[in-house]
Amino acid sequence: MARVIIFLTIVALIAGMVGCNDHTSPTEIRDWYDLDAIRDNLGGSYLLINDLDSTTAGYTELASPTANEGKGWAPIGYYDDLFIGTFDGQDYEIGDLFINRPDQGALGLFGSIGEGGVIENLRVVNSIMSGGSHGPSTAAIGNLVAYSLGTVTNCYSSANLSAGWYTGGLVGYNGYLATVSNSYATGSVKGSTYVGGLVGFNEGTVANSYATCNVTGRPFYFGGLVGCNEGTVSNCYSTGTVTGMADNGGLVGVSTEGTVTNSFWDTETSRITTSAGGTGKTTTEMHDINTFSGATWDIVAVADPSTRNPSYIWNIVDGQSYPFMSWQSVS
Repeated sequence: MARVIIFLTIVALIAGMVGCNDHTSPTEIRDWYDLDAIRDNLGGSYLLINDLDSTTAGYTELASPTANEGKGWAPIGYYDDLFIGTFDGQDYEIGDLFINRPDQGALGLFGSIGEGGVIENLRVVNSIMSGGSHGPSTAAIGNLVAYSLGTVTNCYSSANLSAGWYTGGLVGYNGYLATVSNSYATGSVKGSTYVGGLVGFNEGTVANSYATCNVTGRPFYFGGLVGCNEGTVSNCYSTGTVTGMADNGGLVGVSTEGTVTNSFWDTETSRITTSAGGTGKTTTEMHDINTFSGATWDIVAVADPSTRNPSYIWNIVDGQSYPFMSWQSVS
């Protein structure tokens, strides 16, 4: 018996050593060439170690308006070849991304991420994207992710998007069991159906997030935060203008099977008084901490925009600002 125990112990130690050797450090992303190479290993772990923009090596060839015969950036991952790895932006920015692919869907920095895929702590700014204009067969565009079955958290998007179906400032299509949290989007979003300032179509979870995007859609289902909600939305808000023909909402355009709790939109800045979920508030009320603390948000008042209390998800300058993420930079 003692020999058996010793043998099993040795086997366990060897297995542990092998397991340790299997753990590799994340691949560092320092330029557009490194970023483009992610598509060669969609299950890897990646770490952005500096900002990427139009001055970074590889931009002209891979992400500029002249790249790929004028189509610009080729999104990482597709519907049948999903990104299932981890990408940590470490609060750095990826800027000046250009995409013009009118006959293509799944357009964004990442085209599609699958279950287990994680994108976190990343800022995608000053993007210009257009495409997916021929209906649902070529649908989904999002500045960060077009089609997600994974997790997006602590991310920010600033973009000018123009597309067809399933268009979102951050994520185009947030699928069942997918999550968007602690994130926000600014800029402008334009599409035909299922258009949202943060998420175009939601089947999963959207929590502790907001959008200030100006949203334009026609003919159906567009909202300041989410175009169509069939999942859950909680502790969120939106402030952007919402313009279109029908089935539009200050926060949510349509919510057929979903739930919306503890969420708000600004009826003055959005210029719309109806929504398929959420509560409309005046700008003054949206600057009042009591609006949000009364809805059990994890929020605290701070003295000014440069002050942070990271112990809370949300910070606010009471009476002066909308709530903002405790991690974000506010001018």
